[in-house]
Amino acid sequence: MKRMLVTGAGGPAGVNFIKSLRIAPEKFFIVGTDINKYYLELPDVDVRQIAIPCTHPKYIEFLNDVIERYNIEMVHPQPDIEVRVISENREKIKAITFLPKKETIRICQDKLESAKIWAKAGIPVAKAIEIKDEDSIEEAAEELGLPFWIRATSGAGGRGSTPCYNIEMGKAWIRYWRSRGENWKFIAQEYLPGRNLAFHSIWKNGELIVSQVRERLEYIYPHLAPSGITGTPSVAVTVNRPDVDKIATECILAIDKNPTGIFCVDLKENKNGIPCPTEINAGRFFTTSLFFSVAGLNMPYIYVKLAYDEEIPPLKKYNALGEGYYWIRHMDSGPILLKEGEWRSIGLWKQYSLT
Repeated sequence: MKRMLVTGAGGPAGVNFIKSLRIAPEKFFIVGTDINKYYLELPDVDVRQIAIPCTHPKYIEFLNDVIERYNIEMVHPQPDIEVRVISENREKIKAITFLPKKETIRICQDKLESAKIWAKAGIPVAKAIEIKDEDSIEEAAEELGLPFWIRATSGAGGRGSTPCYNIEMGKAWIRYWRSRGENWKFIAQEYLPGRNLAFHSIWKNGELIVSQVRERLEYIYPHLAPSGITGTPSVAVTVNRPDVDKIATECILAIDKNPTGIFCVDLKENKNGIPCPTEINAGRFFTTSLFFSVAGLNMPYIYVKLAYDEEIPPLKKYNALGEGYYWIRHMDSGPILLKEGEWRSIGLWKQYSLT
């Protein structure tokens, strides 16, 4: 029985990663850590351990104490901030950490630096400008046109992001976050109006093992975010997009010539329908990892098998699951998997349409 430690286990991504392991064809002993004692009640783990913040100077000591106490063999950090801290201290951790290289994670967690590398490599990417002060908003409007996108250079869930429709709005947005004491770095980025896509992939020693693309169709509580995008889809569908496969692969290899571990690429189509990468989530899964697992492609399990240097069955490198699988979920509703054409809804809207 493999013995795992999952950090950030109480968040949606951690919960779904653990659920994926629970439906795998072997049993796991799982210890979950989280700084939130309430959310830590949610995952299906064998041991729940309240964590200290990963910014604490004794965080690695805490992890090793948990590892030794429960004979942990592998650590999977799920939140970005813990991915970064564990990556930087991987030599000190007394368990397997199947992570991309340190420098790779540093670059991938900086959206501006990633964009610069992609542009230099000739990959289609949204133009980006660093926002140093309020005057930068005017420069962005002049160079990018209106509207443009404002976002924090690091963080998940669309942190600090909004479309900017005029200069005063952009300045007010930066003032708002500064007034809250947030000193995030921001970028202005070309507005991409097209489809919102995600490329999930697992690599080992420079070889792509498996991947699948999905499209985000709707978001949980979009009205609560100024942008209408909360980063967490309520409806997603698998799609076969060779153009996305090609561009996502190129942007991963532009940052790391010999990638290992998890690389999840966010892309959005520009006005010409060309998918442009906006960020890579390296070393962790998207929130919806359970989607693919239930549909028959258990990427968390594949990732763990590779970390243990175990053989896996032959897999398609691209479009491994196939297109047309829908994942529908909402707060307190539980997820549903449907295949294209399996809709159970009955509508009368045509009969009552005003048009």
